[in-house]
Amino acid sequence: RFIAKPCAINLGIQDSGPHRAQPNAILEKVFTSITKSPDGKRLEGLSKQLDWDVRKIQRWFRHRRNQDKPTTLTKFCESMWRFTFYLSIFFYGVRFLWTAPWFWDTRQCWYNYPFQPLTSRLYYYYILELAFYWSLMFSQFTDIKRKDFLIMFVHHLATIGLITFSYMNNMVRVGTLVLCLHDASDFLLEAAKLANYAKYQRLCDAFFMLFGVVFIVTRLGIYPFWILNTTLFESWELIGPYPSWWLFNGLLITLQVLHIIWSYLIVRTAYKALVRGKVSKDDRSDVESSSEEEDATPNSTKGVLSTSSNGSNRVNGHVAGGQWTEE
Repeated sequence: RFIAKPCAINLGIQDSGPHRAQPNAILEKVFTSITKSPDGKRLEGLSKQLDWDVRKIQRWFRHRRNQDKPTTLTKFCESMWRFTFYLSIFFYGVRFLWTAPWFWDTRQCWYNYPFQPLTSRLYYYYILELAFYWSLMFSQFTDIKRKDFLIMFVHHLATIGLITFSYMNNMVRVGTLVLCLHDASDFLLEAAKLANYAKYQRLCDAFFMLFGVVFIVTRLGIYPFWILNTTLFESWELIGPYPSWWLFNGLLITLQVLHIIWSYLIVRTAYKALVRGKVSKDDRSDVESSSEEEDATPNSTKGVLSTSSNGSNRVNGHVAGGQWTEE
């Protein structure tokens, strides 16, 4: 409110949302009391009742649904908050781990386990991360519902489970490595979103490409060969198959599966943007549109259009960044 919003306004981001639906008491009552996405039979009934074309009614419901979506200013403020947290916690983690012996030798994670001291710096690192991911878990139900809702829900569950489980079992040393590794790329994605909302396209592209490289290197390279290696093999060698070994490593492997899925989405998005020069589909668009607008603006397609998965177009002069930061 006091930092992000003034920054957004100085960058020229207006607090204006999508096109608003024209007032209509009958359709508003259906929207609020019955359904936000009427089926064909209900659309036909409303068409006869209002003497409106079915496509006009569909357009009204689409505009009405978009009306409730957050504005660019709201999304900028949210991304700036996440960017601030991810960047701060990442540098805190790097600074803390730089002097930790297990950062340079992962076998140190298991020496004298479980009789390892819990320092105050380690404690606050864990509590801050746990509180943040709990907040994401709750806010996910009130934020825009995207197509990867289930994947993100599983991710938050696995993350909270891992943080809590590793803390209870005093596996905090290897836990700090996992936390710091995951924070390494998140702030870059939020930076790309901020640049996209502010219409700094080249900066957005640069941040996203950097994010993609860091994400793939850390999640598909360092994570399995550094983290999973020590939890699967070094721990087995040094302290044996402790009772919670299977659950702990099961959660870590679940995260690795999610890493593979997200890496595929990142590579696919970058491929579309770089090879085709434009993106034909945004799998996670939060503003609906439909083919009616295509019919209404056949001569306006000289600019680059970004098409949402719901079927319609958004004029997007900053296509690449607009596409991949949404995904």
